[in-house]
Amino acid sequence: MRVALFITCLADGLYPDVAKATVGLLERLGHEVEVPLQQSCCGQMHINTGYPREAVPLIRNHVDAFAGYDAIVAPSASCTASIRHQHGEVASSIGDASLIASTAEIAARTYELSEFLTDVLEVTDVGAYYPHRVTYHPTCHSLRLLRVGDRPLQLLRQVRGIDLVELPDAESCCGFGGTFALKNPDVSTAMLADKMQNVLQTRAEVCAAGDSSCLMHIGGGLSRLKVGVRTVHLAEILAST
Repeated sequence: MRVALFITCLADGLYPDVAKATVGLLERLGHEVEVPLQQSCCGQMHINTGYPREAVPLIRNHVDAFAGYDAIVAPSASCTASIRHQHGEVASSIGDASLIASTAEIAARTYELSEFLTDVLEVTDVGAYYPHRVTYHPTCHSLRLLRVGDRPLQLLRQVRGIDLVELPDAESCCGFGGTFALKNPDVSTAMLADKMQNVLQTRAEVCAAGDSSCLMHIGGGLSRLKVGVRTVHLAEILAST
C-alpha cells in the first residue's frame, strides 16, 4: 500500500512533532510513508472565510500532489473534513468536471489518523506506552463532519500505562473554530473557559485531541492559568513506547 502523509499547515509550521509521530507510528506498524513535497495548504482557511475561488489553485495542487497514492493520512480531522466535503463543493461551484472527479477520488482515499488505524489497518492496539493521566477532547470536525465516533478512544484504551479519564461535556466546542476565535473573541474565550474548567475537573496531566488547532487554543488557555496541564496530540501518544 502506498501511503502518503498530508502534513497540514499547523504541523508543518508549528507542530512538526505531530507529523513525525504520525510517520513513526505508521512505520512501526509496517508501512512506508511518503511525504509529497508538492503539497501545501488544503484551502480550508480560504473557504471558511468566504474566499472559495481563491482556494481553487490550492485544491488543484492538492489533487495533483496526492494522485496515485492508495491512502492519504492526515493528523487532523479539520483538514480531512475540508478535503472530503469542501473540495468537491468548490469544484462543483466552478463547474470543472475534471476537478470534480479528481477531488472525489482523492476524498475517497483520505483518512484522519484514527480512521486509518481502525478502519483500514484494523488495529486498535498500536503498541503504545504512555504512563500519564489523560483526558480526550473530541474536536468538532471529527464529531460532526467525519463522524469518527469513539475511534480515538478505542485506540487510547489500548495504550499501556495510560489512566484515561472521561472529559465532562466532552462534545462541546472548545471555542477555537479557526477565524471564529478572531472574529468573536469574547464568545470564544467564554467557550474556552468552560472547556478548561471541564479539563481541570478530571485532574488529568494531559488533554489530548486529534487536531492541533484545538490543542493550540486549549493549550494556550491552560498555559496562562499555569496549572501544569499539557496538551498532546493523539498521534504523539500513540507513537510513544
